[in-house]
Amino acid sequence: MKIYDYHGKKNVSGDRIREARLKRRLTQEDLAAKLQIEGVIMERDSVSRMEIGTRFVTDYELMVLSKVLGVSMQWLVGLEE
Repeated sequence: MKIYDYHGKKNVSGDRIREARLKRRLTQEDLAAKLQIEGVIMERDSVSRMEIGTRFVTDYELMVLSKVLGVSMQWLVGLEE
């Protein structure tokens, strides 16, 4: 399987995920726990890799991230300010 990059990253939402997480004063571990409560099994290191752009973010993860972080999916991918 070919791994694709977009501007050197594997996702476009990492910076926004980090921004929203920090705004809510959550650690990466806290965010991983909240995702797990919602049914997305993820560890702290996966959150870290998403934020720095070395891990893909699936559509269902994006949906749950937007719910947990209280932002829209469009904002997470940079389509809204």
